[in-house]
Amino acid sequence: MQPKPEAQGQGALLIVDDDPINRGILEAVFSPHYPILEAEDGQEGLEKILADPLGLCAVLLDVMMPRMDGLTVVRRLAEAGLLDRLPVFLITAEASDAVLREAYGLGVMDVIPKPVVPYLVLRRVQSVVELFQARRRLSRTVESQQERLLRQAQEIIQLNLGMVEALATAIEFRSEESGGHVRRIHDITHHLLSHTPLGEGLTPHQVDEIALASILHDVGKIAVPDAILHKPGRLTPEEFEIMKTHTTQGAQLLSSIPQLRRHGAYRYALDIARHHHERWDGRGYPDGLKGEEITVWAQVVSLADVYDALSCKRVYKDAFPRRRVLEMIRDGECGVFNPRLLDCFFAAEGELVKLYEKEGNPV
Repeated sequence: MQPKPEAQGQGALLIVDDDPINRGILEAVFSPHYPILEAEDGQEGLEKILADPLGLCAVLLDVMMPRMDGLTVVRRLAEAGLLDRLPVFLITAEASDAVLREAYGLGVMDVIPKPVVPYLVLRRVQSVVELFQARRRLSRTVESQQERLLRQAQEIIQLNLGMVEALATAIEFRSEESGGHVRRIHDITHHLLSHTPLGEGLTPHQVDEIALASILHDVGKIAVPDAILHKPGRLTPEEFEIMKTHTTQGAQLLSSIPQLRRHGAYRYALDIARHHHERWDGRGYPDGLKGEEITVWAQVVSLADVYDALSCKRVYKDAFPRRRVLEMIRDGECGVFNPRLLDCFFAAEGELVKLYEKEGNPV
């Protein structure tokens, strides 16, 4: 049946009843206000609902019908999770306590007894339809606002990431290290925490934050004098003491950036900057931490930094061959590492070395 002009622009009202007289009465009541669809039994009604639930504003459902009764239709709609989105009304002469109890328990909006009182049934149905339509509009508004806020948050995240990466790259170039150093530290850290038991207990999001934090491990080198930072030969004991301060200077610098404090990577970055030169036997610096006193992420970045430093040319040395790099790490020539960390590192090193092969570095 064609809707009246004033009914255009809203969902249709579906009347499900095996009695054509009852359908006619309800159609006469509601057609001035809603587009009308009809079904002659529960099976046909269910098929029309499931075909386009969003195209309906309400369902008027008889209980006693052939093929499928009204309560069975309601049960199927409840199983499909549609009763929270589509108001269903039972219109029946069989309004026993058992019917009422089950109908309301399943989520029916109202049970209206036959014979219907036109103005009463119209008002009861309209009130609920208006409520559901208002909820739909509110839901769409909330979703739109959520999408806008999510886009803004993603833009802020990208800006923060850009600032962090720019700061790390600036320090790297000042140190005259290869342009890929911080990128490789990031990738090695992420791989070891994602693909070995070292990352047990960490969520993927935490691993991402730790990997991001790792690129700031040497940020404190900004406070080291150029004469020491760029010295081609071995540092004197006095110069080495100054170089060691890049750990505490880095932590102090990071703690002085208010915007960074709000970033999820901040606590990891602060810890890594200060403690990536600590060693398992307590002979590292600046705090002489020992064993499990050193966080797993600081340990991982520490080994990643050593592995990369040995594998690449620096101002004070040439790159070592891969076999020699692995010997030096295994034999503790660059400090003692957690045995479990070493086991995971050597198990993964076959993948890590691809970072250098991809860049054309000798291995």
